[in-house]
Amino acid sequence: MDVLELARWQFGITTVYHFLMVPLTIGLAVLVAGMQTAWVRTGHEKYLRMTKFWGKLLLVNFAMGVVTGIVQEFQFGMAWSEYSRFVGDVFGAPLAMEGLVAFFVESTFLGLWIFGWDRLPKRVHLACAWAFSLATIASAYFILAANSWMQHPVGVELVDGKPRLTSIWAVLTNNTALAAIPHTVAGCFAVAGAFLVGIGGWHLWRRRDDDGPVWRASVRYGGWVGVVAFSALAITGDVQGKLMFEQQPMKMAAAEALCHTEQPASFSIFAIGDVTRPDCENVKSITVPALLSFLAHNDFNSEVRGIEDLVQEYRDRYGANYPVDDRLGELSGKPIDYVPNLPVTYWGFRLMIGFGALAALAAVGVLWVTRRGRIPRGKWFPIAVLGGIATPFLANSFGWIFTEMGRQPFVVVPNPSGVDGVWMFTARGVSGLTTGEVWTSLIALTLVYGALAVVEVFLIAKYVRGGVAGVMPPKPPDKTDDDQLAFAY
Repeated sequence: MDVLELARWQFGITTVYHFLMVPLTIGLAVLVAGMQTAWVRTGHEKYLRMTKFWGKLLLVNFAMGVVTGIVQEFQFGMAWSEYSRFVGDVFGAPLAMEGLVAFFVESTFLGLWIFGWDRLPKRVHLACAWAFSLATIASAYFILAANSWMQHPVGVELVDGKPRLTSIWAVLTNNTALAAIPHTVAGCFAVAGAFLVGIGGWHLWRRRDDDGPVWRASVRYGGWVGVVAFSALAITGDVQGKLMFEQQPMKMAAAEALCHTEQPASFSIFAIGDVTRPDCENVKSITVPALLSFLAHNDFNSEVRGIEDLVQEYRDRYGANYPVDDRLGELSGKPIDYVPNLPVTYWGFRLMIGFGALAALAAVGVLWVTRRGRIPRGKWFPIAVLGGIATPFLANSFGWIFTEMGRQPFVVVPNPSGVDGVWMFTARGVSGLTTGEVWTSLIALTLVYGALAVVEVFLIAKYVRGGVAGVMPPKPPDKTDDDQLAFAY
């Protein structure tokens, strides 16, 4: 593999790994704040015990998210320095805002929440919980605004071949960002809801402690959160898909293996054949007639452009060949392949939808089998709920893989109605490194991340097995007459 391919693998591995922690942290932080709110308002100890237990798991995951997230910033200077020079003037503002939110608001109020038990007034302590939980969403907002600019650059002018920021407000209110943020946050709540259902359901099935009400409330809470989250995902995903058809038509054509322009266009449910070939001559799909036209334009008779027509359009607008440049290595002067990796985009899109739908069905099923105080006793139940934890994680991961792989060969996608020249090929963004240097960092980071995975799984499993008793402070011993006499003596 050359430097470009290795650098992409490195960024992909570290990003997907980091994003396993992010949605759980964001979703679980808000749910824990909700549990604490219920305790402060009602005084029921059940909610306090829920807050303590799920808060401990939140802290473990939060710490791992911080550690793995720091490496993401190093990536820009390590393997993608040319890309960093290109986007630096734009990314400086939102990333600085994210840093201020993450390292000041999140860290400060999280610290007050951790060490403020029994030291701060209840309502002040609760305010700290809401401050850091909402700050995690704000932090995600700024990161997603930067990522959305790469998908749809706005608010800039081209100066000396590089984009210069002219309106931070345009970047923060980019319609791509405004569609991506609610979709991503809904995915975070889906992950957190499945997490509550899985672990709470396992404990509820065991019934080996006195915290049955805690586990039942957790399962019901997680189930309802999951149902609402997946409803929001369906709505926001439709909005996001329509924007992609408008802004990145090649990505959506690749997601459907739509090689030829159709009017009306059918939605492919399942493809049989070789989707690696951009002509799709050997692909047979099971389709729903006219559905793709409706998903793209809210019109069952609209035209949807296929890969072959889009390739010619892209060649006319952005060139048929890479520039002759030594920094491009083997790609210097070679024809540009404007078609993303079809198997990854096609199946990634379906796996995202499939795992999301599976998680939604699991949430509805759990609410049904635990209705009216029922506790499932079958051996299938703990396997189902624990396995269900993985489904929204997988849906989130495949969604991001589809989003990022689908925009290739661009690392900054051209805005069809934006400033000419504000785009960048992925091949131009890589640093001038040797394959040995990238291999070294790739292997080192993979080993470190593997070790961190072992640590996180160990800690999560430890606290899960310990249950509520493992996180609640020990009760002070009752004083007896003998104790008082002994003290007097």
